[in-house]
Order: sequence, then structure tokens, then C-alpha cells
Amino acid sequence: MAPDRGSTHSPDYQSISTPPSNSNPNSPDENDDYDGDDTLEEAQRRRSDARRFITSHASEGQNFTLRGILVGLGVGLVICFSNMYFGLQTGWISSMSMPSSLIGFAFFKTFAKHLDLPFTPVENVLVQSVAGSMGTMPLGCGFVGVMPALNYLLKKDEQGPIFLSLWNLILWALGLAFFGVVFAVPLRRQVIIREKLKFPSGTATALMIGVLHGKEATVDGPISQTTSRDPTSRDEPSPAYSNTRTADVEEVNKGQLSSWKSKVKLLAISFAISGAYTLGTYFFPILRNLPVFGFAMAENWLWTLNPSLAYVGQGIIMGPATTTHMLIGAIVGWGVLSPLAKQRGWAPGPVDDWETGSKGWIVWVSLAIMLADSVVSLGYIALRPVVMNGGQWIADIRRLVKKRDWKGLLEIGSNKPSRGYAPISGEGEDVATPLTGNGPGATEPDTPEEIKDLPEPDAPPEHLVNNSTFIVGLVLSIVFCVAGIRIVFGALVPLYATVIAVFMALILSIMGVRALGETDLNPVSGISKLAQLFFALIIPQSNKNSVLINLIAGAVSEAGALQAGDLMQDLKTGHLLGAAPNAQFWGQIIGSAVGAVVSALIYKLYTSVYEVPGDLFQVPTGYVWIFTARLVTGKGLPYMAWQWAFGAAVIFTAVTAVRIVGAGKNWHPYVPGGIAVAVGMYNVPSFTLARAVGGFVNWYWKSYKRREEAPIVVLASGLILGEGVISILNLLLASASIPHL
Repeated sequence: MAPDRGSTHSPDYQSISTPPSNSNPNSPDENDDYDGDDTLEEAQRRRSDARRFITSHASEGQNFTLRGILVGLGVGLVICFSNMYFGLQTGWISSMSMPSSLIGFAFFKTFAKHLDLPFTPVENVLVQSVAGSMGTMPLGCGFVGVMPALNYLLKKDEQGPIFLSLWNLILWALGLAFFGVVFAVPLRRQVIIREKLKFPSGTATALMIGVLHGKEATVDGPISQTTSRDPTSRDEPSPAYSNTRTADVEEVNKGQLSSWKSKVKLLAISFAISGAYTLGTYFFPILRNLPVFGFAMAENWLWTLNPSLAYVGQGIIMGPATTTHMLIGAIVGWGVLSPLAKQRGWAPGPVDDWETGSKGWIVWVSLAIMLADSVVSLGYIALRPVVMNGGQWIADIRRLVKKRDWKGLLEIGSNKPSRGYAPISGEGEDVATPLTGNGPGATEPDTPEEIKDLPEPDAPPEHLVNNSTFIVGLVLSIVFCVAGIRIVFGALVPLYATVIAVFMALILSIMGVRALGETDLNPVSGISKLAQLFFALIIPQSNKNSVLINLIAGAVSEAGALQAGDLMQDLKTGHLLGAAPNAQFWGQIIGSAVGAVVSALIYKLYTSVYEVPGDLFQVPTGYVWIFTARLVTGKGLPYMAWQWAFGAAVIFTAVTAVRIVGAGKNWHPYVPGGIAVAVGMYNVPSFTLARAVGGFVNWYWKSYKRREEAPIVVLASGLILGEGVISILNLLLASASIPHL
């Protein structure tokens, strides 16, 4: 069934095709504006059409509306509650950009007859940008990891525990909420406009929005033709799955996509079923831990199954590769290392004890794996441009210095020179521009190299974030962050440490954005671990606040990388649909501000009602944070932990290198990812088993049955949101002391 095409008054929409993310930007054969079978005039015409398309839609009034902001905040509130719930349980969060756009579309479609202006794709971009930025604040503000570590896990000799008042929590959250968003502004032109990095989730969301609104044409023709050029739309397994994994580009746009009504119905049904199950777990807590391998395995080694439909949904979104790697981590950690540590006396306490039991012992091994994976992966991202282009850069620098072309030095490292924005000529006008090449004496470019040098299609200057806004915003957001941390923690965290943490966050966010654009994985956990490792080198171990400083520095780095990556995914979505970048920027600023305040309130609410850490909220990410801080600051490790951790680090240094070499190859998904294996180790098996079921469902539906992925992504989103939202009802029941059955 063809999708509902919405109001007949909405403008005709297209989306801009994107080239393969692994294409060589210097090769004209792979440039999206030049095809070996096309003439240069046709390539130039496509670029002109793309620029005209962007200019037209960036000027629409629906790019920034009060109704769009309010609906985005409403959807973001639901995601915020959901992410706080799952974050405190396992550390997992998702921006849920696809469900946000679907919910926003359904809401406005329901009230379409009462709208003065039609709900268009660019307004849908605003809704999902606001919702996503608000919904990810539980992680961005440290409420699923750092704050529980400060509140409940920091020892007295480490200046803990530290409990903050609600106002200090809000100030802390607001301090972390903005500088990453602002810093993403100048990165947009490099990674989206010049390099055309794919940002798979952002691309898939854009195409989903286009299909929902019934706008299936692209600059180069139908969406199916556009996406057929994309290597990730083949039948081979995708090279990367992540916590932001969404439907593949090709499958979002198949002609067999169901109508928006069927998607909303599927979302509502899955939401209701998951919500009903969640309510049942309040009255029957045994449902959270089923002894599927027998009571002995459950009691002695914690091998149970949590048949939570939400975790099945998470597994569906993560995909079979990631969930399989997590299952490997669970088997190695809880099936091999945990019994070994217990029986050898390395972890003599109860298995579920974080301090003396094997549960805490194997975390050190998982930490070593995460650190090895992070150092190798991010090191590769940082050094690859230098290794590949270093010789050429040195030659260019020498040439420019010799010519005293100081401005040209700023273009070193840019894949494609840009000459700024070229206005679109009007109909019938004979105005010379770099784009059209008409006018007296103008000549058409006659080589692929010359057409590369034309300005890339981008929004007009009035719809971009101007330089003054960026500079003032960056300075103010950094000052606010530094001042906020100083007010909240006082002299416990030195001023110089906070300043270094912020600037390190900006540098690391560049690597995070690039990784996200290429692999759809924002390595925020690895980035925070690198920051913790760096601060262990500059803060002396004799400093009694070293662990606290280490935690704060990591939190700042994680916040910057998460926000910059979040905005870049949204900006990719907006670019493909012609949305105004400045509208998205202000939408995300609003979403981040409200999300910071709401996240602080939700965190305070959950921690005041439930025992943390406890059976429901084990805060494993908090333990990972505090253990990492102790590890890198030289605190003692459990007996034999460092030997096994060192061995695991060596193994996964090699394994990660193999994954890097094999990126894009058929066998790549079969090489375990370090982060996924580590997550499977530090989370109890009950969550991993449920996610593995979801990964199998994804494989069965997509690979075995060869069906489009969009319906199961919608199904998974409903399962996740159902438990996340109904957990609020469980919270109210617990606060009212309603007894369990």
C-alpha cells in the first residue's frame, strides 16, 4: 500500500541523494554530482537543482514553529523517562529519531483539518531534533553513570559520597547541555557538506520522513534508484550496529512500505503489550528473573532471563551482530571467568557483590577490553587522515607559506574547496554565478576536477548559524559549564581541570562525530574512558580528589561528544530534506535545556523512590565509571584481576585492529566488537539474553525472510517506549507503597 501523501497543500518535497560514505572524495567517479556516464553539464545541472531545492525549503515558515517545538518536547519527555529507566538499569539509551518523527507525523496528521499550515517534512525534522536532544539528556548529563557513582559508589577517602540538591543537579545538567551543541556548528560544513559522510541513522530518518509525507522523488529520480547506489543497501550484513541503529536506506523506501496508519497502529499495539507486561512485573517481580537454566544456575551464578519486551526491542534495534557479540561477552564473563574467579578464591564474596564477588571482578576485564577498543578505534580515526594525507599536507603548507597565502592554510585538510554560497539565478535571468556559469564570457567547466571546485549545495547564509552566534555561543557555553561545575563542586574540582576537560571534550567530539558519520556508532563510552585516562596522567595520584576529578572530566567529555554527534545526525536529516540548519540548532538548544532540567527531576524522582543500586536499578554504568577512575588513578585491583585484564586488552587490541581492516567486508560482523563484548560482561546475563532474542528476531525478519526492516523497528520502538512510560506508573505505585503480590 502506498503511504498516505498528506495534505494537497504541502509543497513537493525531494531528498538529496548521498554518496557512499567510504567513497574517495577526490575521485570524480564517485562524486554524487558526477557520474562517468553523465556529461559535465548534467552533473552541473544536478548540483544546481540541489541548491535550488535546499534554498526553496529552507525558506519555509514551518522550519521553526511553536507547535513543532511543543510537540517535540512532548515526545522528548516520553523518551527522557524511557532513557532514564533503561539507563539506570543497563546504561542503554537511544535518541529514537525514527519513532519521534512517526509520532510527530501521527499527531499532526490527526489534527490536519484544524491546522492553518500543513505539517511538512522540515517541521517533522524540527520535531525529531527537539525530541532527540531532550531524550538523550539522561546520558548527556551523566545521570545514568557519573551521578550514581558520585552519590552511591564514591568512598569516604575519595571525598564521597556526594549528594547534590535538586538545584545543583539542574545547574550541573545545564552546564553540560550546550557546548557540544554549539561546537557541532562548524563541523557540519566539513563532514556533511564537503565530505558527505553518510550518518546512516540520519539518512534513514530523512528517507522515512520523506516517505511518510509521500514525497518519494529525489533530485536524481525515485528514492529506490538513489539508494540502490549505496553499498549498505545490499543484502550483505551491515558493518556496524549501534544504540542508534535504524532501518537501512533501501528498505525504508521499498514500494511495499505500509501506510503511516499501519505503522502507528503497530507502534500503539506493541506499546500496549509491553506496558501491560511492565505493569505485571510490579505485582509479580519474579517475572524479571526467570530461572530458565535451573534454580542452581540462577542462585549461584545469576544465569536468569528477564523476558522484558523492551530489551527484546533493544536487541531488534541493535541487530544480530551486536547482540551476538554481547552474548559472547556474557558467556565468557559469566560462564567462564565468574566461576573461575570464585573457585580460585580471587573473588571470595557472593557472586552478585560488586566489591568482593565475581560480579565486580569481571568488570575489570570488561574495562580493559573497552579501553583497548577505545584507544585503537579512536586512535585510528584521529591518525588516519594524517597517515593518508600527511605528505600532501606538508607540501601544501610549504607552497602556501612560500606564497604567503595565510588564508589558504585554513583550507588544509579540506577534501573539497568551497567558495561560499552562490545565489540562485531567477527564471529567465542571465546572471553570472559560479553555479550556472552563464553571463558574458563565461565558460563551462570541462573536467571533473573543475566541477569538484564548484560550491557544494548548501543552505543560504540567512538560514545558517552565523559566525558571531557560534563564537559568542561557544564562549558563553564554555564559561557557563566551567562556572556551573565550580559552583556545584567548589574547590573539590580545580578550575584548570574543568577548563582542560571542556577543551578536551571539544577535541574528542571531532573524533566522535567522524566515527558516527562513518559507522553510525558514537563512541561516547570510549571517549569518556580516554578522558579519564588522560586526566590520570595530569592529576597526581597523591591528590585526594583524583577519583572525583577523573569522574567529572569523563562526564564533560561524554557530554560534548554525545551532543555534537546528536546534532550532526539531525543536521544530516535536515540537509537531505532541505531544512534550515539554524532552525535545527535552536531547536536542539531548546530541547537540551528542557531535557537537562527534566532529567534532573526524573533522576531525583527515581532515586528517592527506589533503592539505588538495587534489584531494579543496578546502575552497572556507575560501577564502570568508578572502577575506571580507580583503575587509571592507581587504586588497587582485586587479586589476579590485572593479569586477566592485561591479557584481555592485548587480545582485543588485535581484534579491534582486525575489525578496522575488515570494515565493509562480509566477514566483519563475525569479528567481536570490544564495546559490545564488554557490555555483555558487565551487565548480568538476564538483560543480554533478552537482547539476543531481539537480535535473532531482526536476523529472522530481515535476513532469513528478507522483509523490510521498517516494521520491526517500529515494533521495537513501541516495546521500548511501552515499558519506559508505564514504568512511571510503577514508580507511582512504589511511592504509594502498594504491595507486591
